Amino acid sequence: MNLYLVNSPEKMNILVCNDDGIEGEGLHVLAGAMKKLGRVTVVAPAEPHSGMSHAMTLGVPLRIRKYSRNNRFFGYTVSGTPVDCIKVALSYILPCKPDLIVSGINYGSNTATNVLYSGTVAAALEGALQGIASLAFSLATYENADFTFAGKFARRLAKKVLVEGLPPDTVLSVNIPNVPESRIAGVVITEQGRSRWAESAIERNDMYGNPYYWLNGTLTLLDHEIERDEFAVRGNYVSVTPLSCDLTNHGFIGTLKNWKLQK
Repeated sequence: MNLYLVNSPEKMNILVCNDDGIEGEGLHVLAGAMKKLGRVTVVAPAEPHSGMSHAMTLGVPLRIRKYSRNNRFFGYTVSGTPVDCIKVALSYILPCKPDLIVSGINYGSNTATNVLYSGTVAAALEGALQGIASLAFSLATYENADFTFAGKFARRLAKKVLVEGLPPDTVLSVNIPNVPESRIAGVVITEQGRSRWAESAIERNDMYGNPYYWLNGTLTLLDHEIERDEFAVRGNYVSVTPLSCDLTNHGFIGTLKNWKLQK
């Protein structure tokens, strides 16, 4: 396990990314929270890229631009996906590997099967693949978002990870209820839940009468244990889930070998 020791905050280098784009409020809250721990570099998609998972841009050039907010330099935009942002940051923008990568704070939870679609989580996983301690933060709402407590908790956890480190190829995916701090029930270490999306395609017609479709759906709760991420968040608990880059179903390997596919 690699340890990231905090000798002094100004020596820590932290890369901040998201999938909601450079204008995302959660990104600005997260960057502000991390600035209390060290030097922050923001590299985020120029436009929202939610649901992109681990997609990369191939065959099309990427554009990198400096981005200013209130007439002050804030970070860089990349005309690609969250994973593109991490790759570009590590290979071109930053002079050396950062001590920590934080992704978010995402609009909407990334629990259960959502982690398979999430660009926020994918950015953190890309950091882990590059040997860097990485965290993903999500706020469980799509409206009336209050990132105040989420920013405070992100800073608290990031500081802990800089001291304790994380195992190789592992990220922490953190889902935070959208309630005031006084209503937070606690923090639970959770497993990825089994809840799944019940999806539908809504058909509409354009001005020429041609049909087009919007994907829609609701997350069906299939878990009822506090140790499962989605159930914990619905109970106003902060859910902290360790995710691995290894997708192997190790429990099935023995059975699969018994199929004797070599014959």
